[in-house]
Amino acid sequence: QVQLEESGGGLVQPGGSLRLSCAASGFPLDYYAIGWFRQAPGKKREGVSCISSRDSSTYYADSVKGRFTISRDNAKNTVYLQMNSLKPEATAVYYCASRPAVGTNWRREYEYDKWGQGTQVTVSS
Repeated sequence: QVQLEESGGGLVQPGGSLRLSCAASGFPLDYYAIGWFRQAPGKKREGVSCISSRDSSTYYADSVKGRFTISRDNAKNTVYLQMNSLKPEATAVYYCASRPAVGTNWRREYEYDKWGQGTQVTVSS
């Protein structure tokens, strides 16, 4: 079965860290660009980060630059999102998704063809 599965979400205090994982099954992740998106309650889903397939170029939303790091471990068929210095506004459901290539705009959701079910991240004291 071809699918993506996120894990690693949870409750963390402001300033804390979490590492999200996006594990693929049924297909090799290294041939795909992987994006992370999030959707907060009452808000539209937004792009957080993306890593390309060919040279592992990385892309970040301005709101997370310098605090979040995306990486991939092709041997484990997994992509990670390390989130540091978390703020309450990071509270959202986080999704990973795959696409054949980054293209000209990694934020275009319609260009991603596989999506995970999401993992909840809550930043609160």
